[in-house]
Amino acid sequence: MNLLRGLAVRCGRPGAVRGFCQRRSVHSNVMGTLRERGFIHSVTNDDAAYKLEKPAPVYCGVDPTADSLHLGNMVTLMGLLHFHLAGHQALPLVGNATGMIGDPSGKSSERVALGQSTLAKNVAGIEVQLERFFRRGTRYAAQRMPELDHRGLRPVRILHNADWYKDMNILTFLGHIGRYARVGVMMARDSVKSRLQSTQGISFTEFSYQLLQAYDFWYLYHHHGCRVQLGGSDQWGNITAGTDLIHRMPFSETKNETGEVSALYDTPGTNIKGSESGPIGITIPLLTTASGEKFGKSAGNAIWLDENRTSAFDVYQFFVKTADADVEKFLKMFTLLPLPRIEQVMLAHREAPELFVAQKLLAAEVTELIHGIPGLQRALLSTAVLFGD
Repeated sequence: MNLLRGLAVRCGRPGAVRGFCQRRSVHSNVMGTLRERGFIHSVTNDDAAYKLEKPAPVYCGVDPTADSLHLGNMVTLMGLLHFHLAGHQALPLVGNATGMIGDPSGKSSERVALGQSTLAKNVAGIEVQLERFFRRGTRYAAQRMPELDHRGLRPVRILHNADWYKDMNILTFLGHIGRYARVGVMMARDSVKSRLQSTQGISFTEFSYQLLQAYDFWYLYHHHGCRVQLGGSDQWGNITAGTDLIHRMPFSETKNETGEVSALYDTPGTNIKGSESGPIGITIPLLTTASGEKFGKSAGNAIWLDENRTSAFDVYQFFVKTADADVEKFLKMFTLLPLPRIEQVMLAHREAPELFVAQKLLAAEVTELIHGIPGLQRALLSTAVLFGD
Protein backbone atom coordinates (compact mmCIF):
# COMPACT_ATOMS: atom_id res chain seq x y z
CA MET A 1 0.00 0.00 0.00
CA ASN A 2 1.43 3.41 -0.98
CA LEU A 3 0.52 5.60 1.98
CA LEU A 4 1.79 8.76 0.26
CA ARG A 5 -0.25 8.27 -2.89
CA GLY A 6 -2.80 10.97 -3.51
CA LEU A 7 -1.30 13.45 -1.07
CA ALA A 8 1.09 14.84 -3.68
CA VAL A 9 3.51 15.99 -1.07
CA ARG A 10 6.67 15.82 -3.15
CA CYS A 11 7.70 17.19 -6.50
CA GLY A 12 8.91 14.97 -9.26
CA ARG A 13 7.66 11.71 -7.74
CA PRO A 14 5.07 9.29 -9.07
CA GLY A 15 1.53 10.30 -8.28
CA ALA A 16 2.22 14.01 -7.86
CA VAL A 17 -0.74 16.20 -8.76
CA ARG A 18 -0.26 18.05 -11.99
CA GLY A 19 0.60 21.66 -11.35
CA PHE A 20 2.23 20.99 -7.98
CA CYS A 21 5.69 21.73 -9.37
CA GLN A 22 4.70 25.15 -10.65
CA ARG A 23 7.22 27.76 -9.66
CA ARG A 24 6.01 29.78 -6.73
CA SER A 25 5.78 33.56 -7.03
CA VAL A 26 9.39 34.77 -6.84
CA HIS A 27 10.11 38.19 -5.33
CA SER A 28 13.45 39.93 -5.53
CA ASN A 29 12.46 41.06 -2.05
CA VAL A 30 11.31 38.44 0.43
CA MET A 31 8.92 40.94 2.02
CA GLY A 32 6.56 40.47 -0.91
CA THR A 33 6.48 36.72 -0.26
CA LEU A 34 5.90 37.22 3.45
CA ARG A 35 3.05 39.67 2.88
CA GLU A 36 1.39 37.38 0.33
CA ARG A 37 1.46 34.52 2.80
CA GLY A 38 0.12 36.50 5.77
CA PHE A 39 3.32 36.87 7.80
CA ILE A 40 3.37 40.65 8.15
CA HIS A 41 1.71 42.29 11.13
CA SER A 42 3.80 45.45 11.63
CA VAL A 43 7.03 46.88 10.22
CA THR A 44 9.06 49.68 11.78
CA ASN A 45 10.35 50.96 8.44
CA ASP A 46 8.33 49.80 5.44
CA ASP A 47 10.41 51.62 2.83
CA ALA A 48 13.70 50.17 4.05
CA ALA A 49 12.21 46.68 4.47
CA TYR A 50 11.07 46.57 0.87
CA LYS A 51 14.53 47.63 -0.31
CA LEU A 52 16.16 44.55 1.26
CA GLU A 53 17.18 43.13 -2.09
CA LYS A 54 20.79 42.51 -1.10
CA PRO A 55 21.46 39.62 1.31
CA ALA A 56 21.45 40.79 4.92
CA PRO A 57 21.68 39.13 8.33
CA VAL A 58 18.25 38.63 9.93
CA TYR A 59 17.63 37.38 13.46
CA CYS A 60 14.86 36.16 15.70
CA GLY A 61 15.30 35.10 19.29
CA VAL A 62 13.88 32.31 21.40
CA ASP A 63 14.30 32.02 25.15
CA PRO A 64 15.01 28.52 26.50
CA THR A 65 11.98 28.33 28.80
CA ALA A 66 11.59 24.64 27.88
CA ASP A 67 13.81 21.99 26.30
CA SER A 68 11.73 22.01 23.11
CA LEU A 69 10.29 24.52 20.72
CA HIS A 70 6.56 24.40 19.98
CA LEU A 71 4.24 25.36 17.13
CA GLY A 72 4.02 28.94 18.38
CA ASN A 73 7.80 29.29 17.89
CA MET A 74 7.51 27.68 14.47
CA VAL A 75 5.47 30.58 13.07
CA THR A 76 8.39 32.99 13.54
CA LEU A 77 10.92 30.38 12.44
CA MET A 78 9.00 29.95 9.18
CA GLY A 79 9.44 33.68 8.59
CA LEU A 80 13.18 33.32 9.21
CA LEU A 81 13.26 30.28 6.91
CA HIS A 82 11.80 32.42 4.10
CA PHE A 83 14.62 34.94 4.58
CA HIS A 84 17.15 32.09 4.57
CA LEU A 85 15.76 30.63 1.34
CA ALA A 86 15.87 34.08 -0.27
CA GLY A 87 19.64 34.22 0.32
CA HIS A 88 19.77 36.22 3.54
CA GLN A 89 21.87 35.21 6.56
CA ALA A 90 19.59 33.61 9.18
CA LEU A 91 20.71 34.20 12.77
CA PRO A 92 18.50 32.32 15.23
CA LEU A 93 19.39 33.56 18.71
CA VAL A 94 19.10 31.37 21.80
CA GLY A 95 18.48 33.62 24.80
CA ASN A 96 20.54 31.77 27.37
CA ALA A 97 21.03 35.13 29.16
CA THR A 98 17.53 36.60 28.78
CA GLY A 99 16.07 33.18 29.61
CA MET A 100 17.25 33.71 33.18
CA ILE A 101 15.20 36.93 33.36
CA GLY A 102 11.89 36.10 31.68
CA ASP A 103 9.92 38.06 29.09
CA PRO A 104 6.70 39.54 30.55
CA SER A 105 5.11 39.85 27.08
CA GLY A 106 1.81 38.02 26.99
CA LYS A 107 2.20 36.79 30.57
CA SER A 108 -0.12 37.63 33.46
CA SER A 109 2.32 36.53 36.15
CA GLU A 110 6.05 36.30 36.79
CA ARG A 111 7.88 33.42 35.16
CA VAL A 112 9.48 30.84 37.42
CA ALA A 113 13.25 31.36 37.55
CA LEU A 114 15.24 28.61 35.83
CA GLY A 115 18.10 26.83 37.60
CA GLN A 116 21.46 26.60 35.84
CA SER A 117 21.14 22.87 35.11
CA THR A 118 17.61 23.30 33.70
CA LEU A 119 18.71 26.25 31.61
CA ALA A 120 21.67 24.31 30.18
CA LYS A 121 19.42 21.36 29.35
CA ASN A 122 16.89 23.62 27.64
CA VAL A 123 19.58 25.44 25.63
CA ALA A 124 21.05 22.14 24.40
CA GLY A 125 17.63 20.86 23.34
CA ILE A 126 16.72 24.04 21.47
CA GLU A 127 20.10 24.23 19.71
CA VAL A 128 19.55 20.73 18.30
CA GLN A 129 16.03 21.60 17.16
CA LEU A 130 17.05 24.85 15.48
CA GLU A 131 19.80 23.10 13.54
CA ARG A 132 17.41 20.30 12.55
CA PHE A 133 14.59 22.69 11.61
CA PHE A 134 16.70 24.64 9.13
CA ARG A 135 18.36 21.50 7.76
CA ARG A 136 15.04 19.79 7.17
CA GLY A 137 13.43 23.04 6.05
CA THR A 138 16.07 23.54 3.36
CA ARG A 139 15.69 19.96 2.18
CA TYR A 140 11.91 20.31 2.20
CA ALA A 141 12.14 23.57 0.23
CA ALA A 142 14.46 22.07 -2.38
CA GLN A 143 11.75 19.53 -3.27
CA ARG A 144 9.09 22.21 -3.69
CA MET A 145 10.94 25.19 -5.16
CA PRO A 146 12.55 24.27 -8.49
CA GLU A 147 14.15 27.71 -8.69
CA LEU A 148 16.02 27.27 -5.38
CA ASP A 149 19.78 26.78 -5.47
CA HIS A 150 20.08 25.38 -1.95
CA ARG A 151 23.83 24.82 -2.32
CA GLY A 152 24.36 28.58 -2.59
CA LEU A 153 22.48 29.46 0.59
CA ARG A 154 24.33 31.09 3.47
CA PRO A 155 24.83 28.75 6.43
CA VAL A 156 22.54 29.35 9.38
CA ARG A 157 24.42 30.65 12.44
CA ILE A 158 22.97 29.90 15.87
CA LEU A 159 24.01 32.57 18.38
CA HIS A 160 23.75 32.89 22.19
CA ASN A 161 23.26 36.22 23.92
CA ALA A 162 25.18 35.11 27.02
CA ASP A 163 28.28 35.53 24.84
CA TRP A 164 28.04 39.31 25.11
CA TYR A 165 26.64 39.49 28.64
CA LYS A 166 28.94 37.07 30.46
CA ASP A 167 31.75 39.61 31.02
CA MET A 168 29.49 42.63 31.59
CA ASN A 169 28.80 43.79 35.14
CA ILE A 170 25.74 45.68 36.36
CA LEU A 171 27.58 49.02 36.54
CA THR A 172 28.65 48.77 32.90
CA PHE A 173 25.13 47.83 31.85
CA LEU A 174 23.44 50.66 33.74
CA GLY A 175 26.15 53.24 33.09
CA HIS A 176 26.62 52.73 29.37
CA ILE A 177 23.35 51.15 28.18
CA GLY A 178 20.70 52.02 30.74
CA ARG A 179 21.38 55.75 30.41
CA TYR A 180 19.89 55.63 26.89
CA ALA A 181 16.61 54.09 28.04
CA ARG A 182 13.67 56.32 28.99
CA VAL A 183 11.52 55.00 31.83
CA GLY A 184 8.40 56.72 30.51
CA VAL A 185 8.73 54.91 27.19
CA MET A 186 9.48 51.60 28.91
CA MET A 187 6.37 51.93 31.09
CA ALA A 188 4.23 52.65 28.05
CA ARG A 189 4.98 49.23 26.51
CA ASP A 190 1.89 47.04 26.38
CA SER A 191 3.65 44.18 28.16
CA VAL A 192 4.45 46.47 31.08
CA LYS A 193 1.14 48.35 31.22
CA SER A 194 -0.91 45.17 31.39
CA ARG A 195 1.17 43.87 34.28
CA LEU A 196 1.08 47.21 36.15
CA GLN A 197 -2.70 47.01 36.05
CA SER A 198 -2.70 43.50 37.49
CA THR A 199 -2.79 42.62 41.19
CA GLN A 200 0.68 41.05 41.00
CA GLY A 201 2.38 43.95 39.23
CA ILE A 202 5.77 43.52 37.59
CA SER A 203 9.24 43.03 39.10
CA PHE A 204 12.21 45.20 38.20
CA THR A 205 13.75 42.04 36.71
CA GLU A 206 11.01 41.54 34.13
CA PHE A 207 10.62 45.30 33.63
CA SER A 208 14.27 45.36 32.51
CA TYR A 209 13.80 42.54 29.99
CA GLN A 210 12.99 44.90 27.12
CA LEU A 211 16.32 46.68 27.58
CA LEU A 212 18.20 43.38 27.40
CA GLN A 213 16.45 42.46 24.15
CA ALA A 214 17.09 45.98 22.88
CA TYR A 215 20.80 45.54 23.54
CA ASP A 216 20.74 42.17 21.73
CA PHE A 217 19.59 43.99 18.60
CA TRP A 218 22.13 46.78 19.14
CA TYR A 219 24.96 44.26 19.53
CA LEU A 220 23.95 42.21 16.50
CA TYR A 221 23.53 45.36 14.41
CA HIS A 222 27.06 46.55 15.17
CA HIS A 223 28.93 43.24 15.45
CA HIS A 224 27.14 41.11 12.87
CA GLY A 225 25.72 43.73 10.50
CA CYS A 226 22.21 42.52 11.40
CA ARG A 227 19.60 45.08 10.38
CA VAL A 228 16.44 42.99 10.73
CA GLN A 229 14.73 41.45 13.75
CA LEU A 230 11.70 39.16 13.42
CA GLY A 231 9.30 38.43 16.24
CA GLY A 232 5.70 37.76 17.13
CA SER A 233 3.36 40.73 17.36
CA ASP A 234 3.61 40.59 21.18
CA GLN A 235 7.30 41.46 20.74
CA TRP A 236 6.63 44.85 19.12
CA GLY A 237 7.61 46.82 22.24
CA ASN A 238 10.84 44.86 22.71
CA ILE A 239 11.75 45.18 19.04
CA THR A 240 11.13 48.94 18.88
CA ALA A 241 13.16 49.29 22.08
CA GLY A 242 16.02 47.81 20.04
CA THR A 243 15.58 50.11 17.07
CA ASP A 244 15.42 53.08 19.46
CA LEU A 245 18.63 52.00 21.22
CA ILE A 246 20.44 51.60 17.89
CA HIS A 247 19.54 55.18 17.00
CA ARG A 248 20.26 56.59 20.48
CA MET A 249 23.46 54.80 21.56
CA PRO A 250 26.45 55.48 19.31
CA PHE A 251 28.94 52.69 18.90
CA SER A 252 31.85 54.95 19.78
CA GLU A 253 30.47 55.73 23.26
CA THR A 254 30.49 52.17 24.58
CA LYS A 255 33.46 52.36 26.96
CA ASN A 256 34.15 50.53 30.19
CA GLU A 257 34.32 52.14 33.64
CA THR A 258 38.03 53.06 33.21
CA GLY A 259 37.24 55.01 30.05
CA GLU A 260 38.85 52.48 27.77
CA VAL A 261 37.04 50.77 24.93
CA SER A 262 35.76 47.47 26.29
CA ALA A 263 36.60 44.13 24.67
CA LEU A 264 32.87 43.72 24.17
CA TYR A 265 32.95 46.53 21.65
CA ASP A 266 36.29 46.02 19.92
CA THR A 267 34.79 45.40 16.48
CA PRO A 268 34.49 48.54 14.34
CA GLY A 269 30.89 49.69 14.32
CA THR A 270 28.54 50.74 11.61
CA ASN A 271 27.30 54.30 11.52
CA ILE A 272 23.65 54.75 10.64
CA LYS A 273 23.40 56.79 7.46
CA GLY A 274 19.79 57.21 6.47
CA SER A 275 16.85 54.83 6.56
CA GLU A 276 18.31 52.43 3.99
CA SER A 277 21.01 51.28 6.43
CA GLY A 278 19.02 51.61 9.64
CA PRO A 279 17.44 48.83 11.74
CA ILE A 280 14.18 47.17 10.74
CA GLY A 281 11.73 45.41 13.01
CA ILE A 282 9.13 43.04 11.59
CA THR A 283 6.41 41.36 13.61
CA ILE A 284 4.36 38.32 12.63
CA PRO A 285 0.73 37.86 13.73
CA LEU A 286 0.15 35.71 16.79
CA LEU A 287 -2.02 32.96 15.37
CA THR A 288 -5.38 32.11 16.80
CA THR A 289 -7.94 29.68 15.44
CA ALA A 290 -11.21 30.80 13.88
CA SER A 291 -12.85 30.11 17.26
CA GLY A 292 -10.45 32.54 18.96
CA GLU A 293 -8.33 29.92 20.72
CA LYS A 294 -4.56 30.26 20.97
CA PHE A 295 -2.94 28.34 18.14
CA GLY A 296 -0.69 25.37 18.85
CA LYS A 297 -2.61 23.84 21.72
CA SER A 298 -4.37 20.47 21.77
CA ALA A 299 -6.68 19.87 24.74
CA GLY A 300 -4.75 22.59 26.58
CA ASN A 301 -1.35 21.04 25.84
CA ALA A 302 1.35 22.54 23.63
CA ILE A 303 2.28 20.79 20.36
CA TRP A 304 6.06 20.40 20.66
CA LEU A 305 8.57 20.01 17.84
CA ASP A 306 10.45 17.36 19.82
CA GLU A 307 9.09 13.94 18.82
CA ASN A 308 9.79 12.64 22.32
CA ARG A 309 7.20 15.11 23.59
CA THR A 310 4.75 15.20 20.68
CA SER A 311 4.85 12.33 18.19
CA ALA A 312 4.74 12.77 14.43
CA PHE A 313 1.35 11.05 14.55
CA ASP A 314 0.02 13.66 17.01
CA VAL A 315 1.36 16.51 14.87
CA TYR A 316 -0.37 15.00 11.83
CA GLN A 317 -3.63 14.55 13.75
CA PHE A 318 -3.49 18.11 15.10
CA PHE A 319 -3.32 19.59 11.60
CA VAL A 320 -5.70 17.16 9.94
CA LYS A 321 -8.36 18.41 12.38
CA THR A 322 -7.88 22.04 11.28
CA ALA A 323 -11.13 23.92 10.85
CA ASP A 324 -12.19 24.82 7.30
CA ALA A 325 -11.91 28.51 8.20
CA ASP A 326 -8.23 28.14 9.14
CA VAL A 327 -6.81 25.65 6.65
CA GLU A 328 -5.94 28.08 3.84
CA LYS A 329 -4.16 30.45 6.24
CA PHE A 330 -2.18 27.58 7.72
CA LEU A 331 -1.23 26.22 4.30
CA LYS A 332 0.26 29.61 3.45
CA MET A 333 2.15 30.01 6.72
CA PHE A 334 3.27 26.47 7.63
CA THR A 335 4.16 25.11 4.20
CA LEU A 336 6.22 26.24 1.22
CA LEU A 337 3.64 25.13 -1.31
CA PRO A 338 3.28 27.59 -4.20
CA LEU A 339 0.26 29.86 -3.79
CA PRO A 340 -1.32 28.60 -7.07
CA ARG A 341 -1.14 25.06 -5.64
CA ILE A 342 -2.84 26.23 -2.44
CA GLU A 343 -5.58 27.92 -4.47
CA GLN A 344 -5.97 24.69 -6.43
CA VAL A 345 -6.37 22.50 -3.37
CA MET A 346 -8.75 24.98 -1.71
CA LEU A 347 -10.97 24.88 -4.79
CA ALA A 348 -11.05 21.09 -4.57
CA HIS A 349 -11.76 21.32 -0.83
CA ARG A 350 -14.71 23.67 -1.30
CA GLU A 351 -16.22 21.33 -3.87
CA ALA A 352 -15.96 18.31 -1.54
CA PRO A 353 -15.19 19.43 2.04
CA GLU A 354 -16.11 16.00 3.41
CA LEU A 355 -12.93 14.58 1.86
CA PHE A 356 -10.67 16.92 3.92
CA VAL A 357 -8.26 17.23 0.99
CA ALA A 358 -6.80 20.53 2.23
CA GLN A 359 -6.41 19.33 5.82
CA LYS A 360 -4.68 16.10 4.75
CA LEU A 361 -2.26 18.00 2.56
CA LEU A 362 -1.56 20.51 5.35
CA ALA A 363 -0.98 17.73 7.88
CA ALA A 364 1.36 15.86 5.55
CA GLU A 365 3.38 18.94 4.65
CA VAL A 366 3.89 20.15 8.22
CA THR A 367 4.67 16.67 9.55
CA GLU A 368 7.33 16.20 6.88
CA LEU A 369 8.79 19.65 7.54
CA ILE A 370 9.11 18.98 11.27
CA HIS A 371 9.90 15.24 11.34
CA GLY A 372 11.14 14.45 7.83
CA ILE A 373 9.83 11.84 5.41
CA PRO A 374 10.32 8.95 7.89
CA GLY A 375 8.22 10.81 10.46
CA LEU A 376 5.49 11.43 7.90
CA GLN A 377 5.50 7.77 6.92
CA ARG A 378 5.10 6.74 10.57
CA ALA A 379 2.22 9.18 11.02
CA LEU A 380 0.45 7.96 7.89
CA LEU A 381 0.90 4.31 8.83
CA SER A 382 -0.52 4.90 12.32
CA THR A 383 -3.42 6.85 10.84
CA ALA A 384 -4.19 4.05 8.38
CA VAL A 385 -4.07 1.41 11.10
CA LEU A 386 -6.25 3.34 13.55
CA PHE A 387 -8.71 4.99 11.21
CA GLY A 388 -8.39 3.08 7.93
CA ASP A 389 -7.63 6.35 6.20
